Amino acid sequence: MSSILLNEKEIARAISRISHEILERNKGAENIALIGIRTRGVTVSNRLKQKIKDIESADVAVGALDITLYRDDVGTGLQKPQLKKTEITFALEGKHVVLCDDVLFTGRTIRAAIDALMDFGRPASVQLAVLIDRGHRELPIRPDYVGKNIPTPKSKRVQVHLKENDKEDKVIIQEPEK
Repeated sequence: MSSILLNEKEIARAISRISHEILERNKGAENIALIGIRTRGVTVSNRLKQKIKDIESADVAVGALDITLYRDDVGTGLQKPQLKKTEITFALEGKHVVLCDDVLFTGRTIRAAIDALMDFGRPASVQLAVLIDRGHRELPIRPDYVGKNIPTPKSKRVQVHLKENDKEDKVIIQEPEK
């Protein structure tokens, strides 16, 4: 059984709000780079890029980060790692990098992303934008920009569906499979 937490309009409003907050905190679009964590974080970063362009008429750099080899569960055999492509075609030095992801849960994905990012250079700052923050952190990681805080039981699963990946925009919470 699943229920909808956010619909298409609510996701669009969250993206718009995060975009405005990024611009306000960084005093405009200059020196901002958006880097999405594969897979849906890339979609979130591309949507933020478009919204920032709509607001400021400025093109911000955008990239994609694959964290597979930086995960702390790679050697456990729990998952078969699938390598995807990292695409960062610009220098990070002097940039305010906004890491983008769909759901923030334990913080382990973000830790891996920061490790991976540092292999590409030394940005002026690293900020974190997430569509959903569901709590239950295992590491001291806190987002700078949040679309929606949704405290959830650890046993449930939050899934983000985005048109570019899943043919529709919605965020659902699912009961665990028995």
